[in-house]
Amino acid sequence: MNDIIKVENLVKKFGELVAVDNISFTVAMGEIFGFLGPNGAGKTTTINILCTLAKPTSGQASIDGFDVVHQQKQVRQLIGLVFQDPSLDERLSGLQNLRFHAMVYNVPASVSEQRIKQVLTMTELWDRRNNEVRTYSGGMKRRLEMARGLLHHPKVLFLDEPTLGLDPQTRNRLWEYILELQQSEGTTIFLTTHYMDEATKANRIAIIDYGKIVALDTPERLKEIVGKDIISVKTDDNNRAIEEIKLRYQIEARHDSDGLTFEIANGEEFIPSFIKEFGTKILSISLRRPTLDDVFLKLTGRAIREEEVRDSFKAMVRQYGRRMRR
Repeated sequence: MNDIIKVENLVKKFGELVAVDNISFTVAMGEIFGFLGPNGAGKTTTINILCTLAKPTSGQASIDGFDVVHQQKQVRQLIGLVFQDPSLDERLSGLQNLRFHAMVYNVPASVSEQRIKQVLTMTELWDRRNNEVRTYSGGMKRRLEMARGLLHHPKVLFLDEPTLGLDPQTRNRLWEYILELQQSEGTTIFLTTHYMDEATKANRIAIIDYGKIVALDTPERLKEIVGKDIISVKTDDNNRAIEEIKLRYQIEARHDSDGLTFEIANGEEFIPSFIKEFGTKILSISLRRPTLDDVFLKLTGRAIREEEVRDSFKAMVRQYGRRMRR
């Protein structure tokens, strides 16, 4: 397959803060490509560069052969973008928002009205087209932004945390639109998310942490990094249990929010003998297959914790601001 997005040694710095740290990757035409990582990892900054909203400090990036710095006009004609933050004019109706977008992108009048009806019908908003956007629910606004991003037939649609803040039912419906779009129009989807279940819908995933890509592969191959089954145990003394697991089985267990976890091959066969032999009192035990959460933990040594990472990133920005004022 032809690569429609190419990124080589991309770097973006804000003073001493390195938001994107020498990353390289390609995205194939028609692919759903996921950028997975916590807030502050560099996902949105990368999208802003690819969408010509920010200039890289160094490195190169292109969309369908057009350089994102030197050929911005051509790039913008090729892409659609659904921002992480709302960007609709809520004083206008849904129809007026789309007509304005069609005018900005020079969609010919002979096809714009037909295309507007098509995207509003697909996102189930045709019946609400004449209502002001401020009367829409959060899910409806997100769907309207999706419709707007699709209006001019983009080759690449960028979705920056597209389901952030939506309820599970609306998230699932939005994903139906995304998958339908890939199948019916062959649109390339570049998605950023910190939702693990959302990332598994991508054809390939790049895991990004502190501006660096730490892994890039299909969801299933990434899970093979962990490989073994995950055993979760709660005991009456988790610290003693960790020591016993290390001594008895030569396995490094670790604390988690509910107790402790460790990895073992053939977990279903292991559990009965473990319960029988284990000296520390077991309060509960469960087994599951590896997830992308486990992959991220394996690669970075910690889980994705949105609030902790956001606070850490804000702290870095504040620290940089204080240095600039000195």
